[in-house]
Amino acid sequence: MLISPSDTDDALRPDRLEDYFRDGAAPADSLLWWQLESHDALQAALRALFQGPVGLTRLRLWVFLELMALRESRLTREALNQAFHVLRDEVLDSVLKRLREADLLAWDATGQTYAVTPLAQQLVGLLQPLAQDQAPDGDLSALLAGVAGAHQLGTLQPAHLQHLLAQLSRLYDEFADAIASGSEFALRRARQRFERALTLVDRAGEALAAIMAQAEASGDARLERLARELGLAQARLLAMASQFNRALQQADRQRVTLGSTGITTTDVRRWLQHLGSEGDLSGLLAGAWERPVHPVLVAQHDLVDTTEAEFERDRPQASGPMVLPQGQAAPPGELMVLSLPPEMAQMQTLLEAWSAAGATDAQDLAPAVLGGSYARAAYRAQLLPLLGDVQARHLKGATGDMARQPWRVRWSAEQGEIDDEFVAWMSRGVLIPESSS
Repeated sequence: MLISPSDTDDALRPDRLEDYFRDGAAPADSLLWWQLESHDALQAALRALFQGPVGLTRLRLWVFLELMALRESRLTREALNQAFHVLRDEVLDSVLKRLREADLLAWDATGQTYAVTPLAQQLVGLLQPLAQDQAPDGDLSALLAGVAGAHQLGTLQPAHLQHLLAQLSRLYDEFADAIASGSEFALRRARQRFERALTLVDRAGEALAAIMAQAEASGDARLERLARELGLAQARLLAMASQFNRALQQADRQRVTLGSTGITTTDVRRWLQHLGSEGDLSGLLAGAWERPVHPVLVAQHDLVDTTEAEFERDRPQASGPMVLPQGQAAPPGELMVLSLPPEMAQMQTLLEAWSAAGATDAQDLAPAVLGGSYARAAYRAQLLPLLGDVQARHLKGATGDMARQPWRVRWSAEQGEIDDEFVAWMSRGVLIPESSS
C-alpha cells in the first residue's frame, strides 16, 4: 500500500487544537496567544491569500495590492477589467471570488460594484513590506519605524518594544561573534552593518527617549521594564564601537607586508577570494605539485669549513673619527636689490620727452605701449592705469613717479589691426596731457 505525504499529514493532524498541547488546553496565560485568538478574521484572510502553489499565491498578492492601490471607493467590473487587462477573464474571476470569500472584497448587488472591506485595509498594512525594495538592515529599520510611528500615533504596545529588543539582542550577538572570530574580513563586514545599525538607532533616538519617559510616567510596569531594557540594549550597542576599533587594530598589527612590494597579506587574501569565486585555485599551481621536493643534506665537515671561511674572510675596517675642517673666511657678497622692469623707465622717458617738447595735443597710445614683444606690450598696457592715480602719487620710487606724470590715458571702444611684429590687434586710445584733460 502506498501512502502519499498528504495522507500522512492528515493522519498526524489532530481533531482539536487543544490536542497539540501536553495538558490538553491552550496556554490561557499567554498574552500573545490571546491576541492571536482575537484576530481570527485576519488569520483567515492571510490563509486565503497564501494557500496554494507559489505562482498562484503571488498572483493573488499582486491583484490584492494593485486593487488596494486604486483610488475609487466603488469599482465596477469594467474598471477591474481595465485595471487587470493582462489577466484572462477566468483567472480574474477566480481571484475575485477568493477575495470575496475571505471578506476582503464586498459585492454590492444593487449597484453592481465592488468595495474594499475594513479587513482588507487592515491586511494591507501587514503586507506593505512586500511592495517595497529590500534595503540593507531592513528588519531593524522596519521595527524602528513601527515603534516610532506607533508612539506618534499613540498606539504603542509592549509587543512593539519586545520585537525591537529581540532584534537588537540578535544584532549584538552577531557583532560579538564577528569580534571574537578575529577575521579581518568578517570584522569589516560586521563593522559596516554595525555603523548602519547605529545610524538607524541614532535617528530614532529622540522617539526612543520619549518612549522611555512616557513609560516611566504612565505607570505601566511592563512597558516601563521594556523601555529600560531598550535603553540598556542601545547602550550596549554604543559601547561595542570601541571593541570594533580594538579588534581592527589587532588585525592591522597582524597584517604582513610582502617584501618591498607594498602588497600585504590582506591584499593576497582578497585576491584569492575573488579568484576562487571566478576560477579554479588549482590552476595557480601550474603543475607545481607534479615536481617532487628535493631535500638538501649538508655534512658536518661542510658546515665547519663554511664557518672557518666566514671567520677568515677579509672584512672592511671601520673608519676612524674624522677631524673637523679648518675655518675659512666667508667670500665677499653683494646685496641685491630687486629692480623694476626696464619697460616702466622707458615709458617714463617717453612721457617726459613729450612733456619737455611742450606737447599739448593728444598722443597716440601705440608708441607708448608697443615694442619689444607681446609680454612687454601687455606689461606697459597694465602700467597705464597708474597715470594720475591719487593714492599712488604719494609713494616713493618708480611707481610714484609714474603716477605723478602729467598724462592721462583715454581708451576708445574701437579696435583694429596695427602694424606690429608681435601684436596683431589692439584697442584704440590716446594719451592726453593733464592740462587739457
